[in-house]
Amino acid sequence: MLQKFQLQRDGKSETQLRGPEVKRWRVSDVPADTLSCGSYIVSADHAGPRLHFPRCGTSGFPSGENRLTLLPMQIHASCASRRGAGVLLVGPPGSGKSDLLLRLLARGFDLVSDDQTEIEDGIARPVAALAGLLEVRGLGIVRLTHAGSARLALVAQMGQPSLRMPSPTRNECLGLPMVMIDPLAASAPERVALALDCALGQVSQLAGAFAA
Repeated sequence: MLQKFQLQRDGKSETQLRGPEVKRWRVSDVPADTLSCGSYIVSADHAGPRLHFPRCGTSGFPSGENRLTLLPMQIHASCASRRGAGVLLVGPPGSGKSDLLLRLLARGFDLVSDDQTEIEDGIARPVAALAGLLEVRGLGIVRLTHAGSARLALVAQMGQPSLRMPSPTRNECLGLPMVMIDPLAASAPERVALALDCALGQVSQLAGAFAA
């Protein structure tokens, strides 16, 4: 199982950790809901598997010869930013990511990426070939001014919220707070903006997705 994970040791890319410690690691040691993420890392300086999720401002790893760092990953998602803080819009094709992104731009957000996003150590960037491009359904593909990167602070999952008062949820792949947003709702951009304020600690919440 470990051979599927792209790791980096001492600046060199590897597809597995070498040494006797690998033999002690079993698939059952790793939470099932993270097996498909491909974004967590196993540290070699512990007797058993340890999952490290990137956090703002840190890679989450110990120093030393066994220090492992997260390699860049490319995911199907769009990203908008406000004053450098990024919101990752995730959902299946046709779920409304690009349309919500367009509405966020009209409300002062900056375009980071549409449809495909590269992420490394919590920083989102556009795929080079698609930088500045936005697909607008019924209009076509346009080229816009864009931000080169943004520090991710929030994941917005496209879909119908099932709870009126949701509990705090985190995206397990990225270790970031996550909210469910109906992209068809008239207030969807304002909900994303308010959720970002909550995620950044700029607005407090008594109950709900960001309640302490």
